Amino acid sequence: MYNVDIRSDSPWQIAWRRFKKHKLASYSLILLALLSFIVIMVPWILEMGFHYDSNVTRIHERFLPISWQHLLGTDDLGRDVLVRIFYGGRISLAIALISAFFSLSIGLAIGAWAGYYGGIVDTLLMRFTDAMLSLPQLPLMILLAAIDLQKVFPPALSFLARGHTASMIKLMIIVVFFGWMTVARLVRGEFLSLKEWEFVQAAKGIGVDNQKIIWRHMVPNCIAPIIVATTLSMGSIILYEAVLSFLGLGVQPPIPSWGNMLNNAQEYIRLAPLLAFFPGFFILITVVSINFIGDGLRDAFDPQFVNRK
Repeated sequence: MYNVDIRSDSPWQIAWRRFKKHKLASYSLILLALLSFIVIMVPWILEMGFHYDSNVTRIHERFLPISWQHLLGTDDLGRDVLVRIFYGGRISLAIALISAFFSLSIGLAIGAWAGYYGGIVDTLLMRFTDAMLSLPQLPLMILLAAIDLQKVFPPALSFLARGHTASMIKLMIIVVFFGWMTVARLVRGEFLSLKEWEFVQAAKGIGVDNQKIIWRHMVPNCIAPIIVATTLSMGSIILYEAVLSFLGLGVQPPIPSWGNMLNNAQEYIRLAPLLAFFPGFFILITVVSINFIGDGLRDAFDPQFVNRK
């Protein structure tokens, strides 16, 4: 009598096993999870437990070197660099997550409608997508970042343009405006293939509503490549935030972000070069980790995956 090992793993379990074989992706996921936990919890603990304000200036402690009291030293206003790195990471990662979510939502809707309905709908939506892809993104981002939101938003939404959060909202709107096209083209390609499958034809045959076919039957079957594309886009969003904040057009002080910390440090690059090194280093490891995770997810969901030794 033979012992037969029959596995009934779900596609997600199979993908997870494949992902774990990608060593760089696995280590990057651990590093990114640890970094996310730190930048979320440390500022919260400092605020709730110690009533610490990262924006309080201490002029008599300017440019202090690395020590046990200040593990990464202090900046030009005497603020602890490490604490501001954590606060800035919370802002940068939040912008990346929120912007990626809305970019995914817009791209998914446009790609799904174009791929499912085809014809004139597909032509109009894809030509608009191609036109957006052909635009020079960075110069237009800089131009849009200079727009005053209080003059654009209607009075009912004017509260969004007030205070320090206005620069964050503006930045997320700009990033979403230029971030949905890749997802749209990817989803459209998947839908062109899926709509010819038997389960879609059967659903049409029994009179299921088109929107139910799209969102209940077809979208779950193309979720894997969407996850990969969204993960990879987060790295680009963090870089866009850093670039615009470095140019003084992103998140505005006193709210810290890795980008505006770099912008502030450029004035003191000779006096205190580490002020520019540390936020740049955290941007680097975060973006590289996200890209490795995206690469691991691509291999995990790829049906042509070859087992790594």
